[in-house]
Amino acid sequence: MSSGQNIVMGVCGGIAAYKAVDVVSRLKKTGCNIRVIMTKAATEFVTPLTFRELSGNPVVADMWEESKTWNVEHIALANWADVFLVVPATANIIGKIAHGIADDMLTTTIMATKAPVLLAPAMNTNMYLNPITQHNLTKLAGLSYHIVEPATGLLACGVEGPGRLPEPLVIVDKVVALLHNCQDLQGQRILITAAGTREAIDPVRYIGNRSSGKMGYALAEAAARRGAKVILVSGPTSLPTPPGVNITRIETAAQMQAAVLAEFDTVDIVIKAAAVADYRPELVAEQKIKKTGDTLTINLVKNPDILLELGQRKKQQILVGFAAETEDLIIHAREKLTKKNLDMIVANDITLPGAGFNIDTNIVKIIYKNGNVEELPQLSKQQVAEILIDKISKLLTKST
Repeated sequence: MSSGQNIVMGVCGGIAAYKAVDVVSRLKKTGCNIRVIMTKAATEFVTPLTFRELSGNPVVADMWEESKTWNVEHIALANWADVFLVVPATANIIGKIAHGIADDMLTTTIMATKAPVLLAPAMNTNMYLNPITQHNLTKLAGLSYHIVEPATGLLACGVEGPGRLPEPLVIVDKVVALLHNCQDLQGQRILITAAGTREAIDPVRYIGNRSSGKMGYALAEAAARRGAKVILVSGPTSLPTPPGVNITRIETAAQMQAAVLAEFDTVDIVIKAAAVADYRPELVAEQKIKKTGDTLTINLVKNPDILLELGQRKKQQILVGFAAETEDLIIHAREKLTKKNLDMIVANDITLPGAGFNIDTNIVKIIYKNGNVEELPQLSKQQVAEILIDKISKLLTKST
């Protein structure tokens, strides 16, 4: 709950300005007080009246209009804000902030505020990927500005790629996290598994899967950023280790089992995002198998079910699993949740465009022990991770 806390929201001139209306509405429902500053270009997309009615406060759209109070208005708003949000953050406003330009009410107020500033970029894909924009975003991140990664999809200009404004619920969750100082997991120990496992056939070949580890690594990064002590048990991947995360690298399912069980009794939360091989070759050849015929038979034996074992052993831990399916998604996920004694399972249909392995987005359904199901739209894996960590944090609060 964010009741009584103050948010100044800047709205810039982009087609995504209409989504800022939804953001204000959602923030208002959390109990926040909201003041909106619009650029002149933003008023060409949405009227100030719309934001005035939704926020219940006057809207500032002109630096030179008569002030509603005796205070110098940009200083008053800068000091009033607990969080400063910009939706949509255009390439223009990002460039201005990065270079200290303060030539209108919005940029002047941002320059004067000491509150956390959260930018939600939205623009054409080529503009977003332009090295200048990327440099500006990197610079701002280094100056402790908070940035919500844009979504990937079909843009208003007809181009498909990154640059869409994140979903309003993602932006609101980020604002709430900032209001709570993003440290809700301070002191918690979280074990996360990521990527796939490899089961050797011979010294050259192995049985594996398509998992890149992106979802698990995004979860590890999000949890560490919010104060958790994160232990990441990772299969082979080229992804860099997230900041502040302790990593144990493994290759096989048996190695992952040993690494997870070694930590299990000491952790508060386990998130099993890894794609663990269900089977392994019964015999591993000591030498490379030569091509001697038209067929090759390899006998497979079952690997240990790590998540099932954790479900049987768990005491106080919150246990979260993943279910990647190609059919009957909810049915299979619920069976897994019950059989393995999970508190929550994250299910995705890997046949859907925008979901599955080796891509940057995901489409998931969150299923809880009580049977409730929450559906998320297509989001980046970083955005999915932030939402999942929010949900897991709430489970943890209920269990204590």
